[in-house]
Amino acid sequence: MNGETGGKIVVTGATGNVGTSLVRLLAEDARVDRIRGLARRVPDLAPAKTDWSAVDVGSEQADLVKEFEGADAVVHLAWAFQPTHDPAATWRTNVLGSMRVFEAVAAAKVPTLVHASSVGAYSPGPKGRAVDESWPTHGWPDAAYCREKAYLERALDSFEHEHPGVRVVRMRPAFLFKRESASEQRRIFGGRFLPGQLVRPDLLPFLPDIAGLKVQALHTDDAARAYLLALHTDARGAFNLAAESPVDATLLSEVLGSRPVRLPRVAARSAIAAAWNLRLLPASPHLFDAVLRLPLMDCSKARDELRWRPERTAVEVLEEFLEGLRQGAGAETEPLRGRKVG
Repeated sequence: MNGETGGKIVVTGATGNVGTSLVRLLAEDARVDRIRGLARRVPDLAPAKTDWSAVDVGSEQADLVKEFEGADAVVHLAWAFQPTHDPAATWRTNVLGSMRVFEAVAAAKVPTLVHASSVGAYSPGPKGRAVDESWPTHGWPDAAYCREKAYLERALDSFEHEHPGVRVVRMRPAFLFKRESASEQRRIFGGRFLPGQLVRPDLLPFLPDIAGLKVQALHTDDAARAYLLALHTDARGAFNLAAESPVDATLLSEVLGSRPVRLPRVAARSAIAAAWNLRLLPASPHLFDAVLRLPLMDCSKARDELRWRPERTAVEVLEEFLEGLRQGAGAETEPLRGRKVG
């Protein structure tokens, strides 16, 4: 597919955080003729040019070749974050399901595959400088999310070798937020019963400042624009995606109006591990370990080759997301359904 012709785009995980933003952009794009959104549950949404299919990529019964036939590109976004206490379950969906997607792309003779990788695929790296796309992608092996993202990087290496005629693009975004994803991300990482209304300056006078807790963020709509740009170019390979500036306790405390207080890493991890072992917290201590070790990413390649620049800063992203948390914001899809607690 190129910038002068229309086409059929298939999006897996089309009802999630990135999927809803990308489907909206595709529906508004005159160069796109048809959109096929795949999700486990068909939503009550009717974007222009969009048809839905109830498909679970993790199921061996899913006929992905049929869904992909006639497509100019497949954008693979489907991912399961839970259950963190059952890594075999997420492996079946995320790794085995993704490999079925790759195989179906080849079988259906789809010319372009755009895959949602992640900063989580990267090996531990520096916090004082940014790394480019050549940084090793071996993940943090103790964290299922990183382990799965890293394994799929190797799977794509093999796929590209075996299918050189398929243009493969790997997006490696930072942590993605938007107002509509607030309720979903609260449930995934904080738990169903954590009230988003607690994220208020008057209730959070202090904010833990943990050594190594410095990451990057990006608005989901900005990430979706990068996916769209990749579809309309001949770009190949990996692309880092992040907004300025990196997020640490100092920046977050300014956004929340709180005061950062240094907390030993061991104490923070022990608290998270205790809550996770008691099933009080969905996010595992292994993911916490990984976050502390993630490198900061240099996004020059996306700027140069895709002509992509984020429209929102990290501060604007966080402010929008936190407001969504307080309001129980969501969207009309099963993954993004809004809900307040308390």
